[in-house]
Amino acid sequence: MMIYISSQQLQELHRHGEMAYPRECCGLLLGTCEGEQARVTEVWPAENAWDEESAVQFEDVEDSTTSERRYTIAPELMLAAQKTARDRRWQILGIYHSHPNHEAIPSECDRQWAWPEYYYLIMAVRDGQAGDSRCWRLDERRQFQEVLIDRSIDGSIDGSIARA
Repeated sequence: MMIYISSQQLQELHRHGEMAYPRECCGLLLGTCEGEQARVTEVWPAENAWDEESAVQFEDVEDSTTSERRYTIAPELMLAAQKTARDRRWQILGIYHSHPNHEAIPSECDRQWAWPEYYYLIMAVRDGQAGDSRCWRLDERRQFQEVLIDRSIDGSIDGSIARA
């Protein structure tokens, strides 16, 4: 599995994570997918809509009362993204979010609420500075497997697979 995303798009995600700090940022990845390869065409930043109502809905989730540890995307944005993707013959590839002062590794909560068809790009933001970005996808046992990130589509001559 591999996801192609440009350095510019990764920088956009990093800026979003830094601006949202100490809260988790979140957004959508739109693009195309052929087999085990996804190509991000557009990044849709979202406002972290986690609030007291969200905390009630997810009361069985550890640390569920704070947007510093959780995120949700408003249903209206999900619908708008779905419509845009459909109109452009794309799809919602996945969701990105930040882990303030934590590693770019999915939490148990991330795993419990993940959708198997989505890619999950997680970035670590330590003390307000974006760092490591890693991508994940659920396997048939509902365990996250790491997905390689390739940013060579923006002209990088080395074509390196990056943990941006």
